[in-house]
Amino acid sequence: QDKARDIEAAQAAFAKGCEMMASGEYDLIVMDEICIAMRYDYLSVEQVLEGLEARSEKTSVVLTGRDAKPELCDYADLVTEMTEVKHPFQAGIKAQRGVDY
Repeated sequence: QDKARDIEAAQAAFAKGCEMMASGEYDLIVMDEICIAMRYDYLSVEQVLEGLEARSEKTSVVLTGRDAKPELCDYADLVTEMTEVKHPFQAGIKAQRGVDY
């Protein structure tokens, strides 16, 4: 695994997300697994909060992933913790494009 490449990809994706959030063109943006990127320090909580602060008033943003930073939870209007009950991986089914990644 190339951590430098992964950080670069996360930074680029987040920069695009910031453009989208600020544009006012979108009602809803989902940043899937962004909390994981923050957990591994690919993105800082400060830069994510800055991006959220700069979003259009009409744009709602959903951030997903485990172990959300406390600062992010404090900022959020809604925080939900999901618990896995059943997953196809347990039956030997490999990760599925569009579902697991």
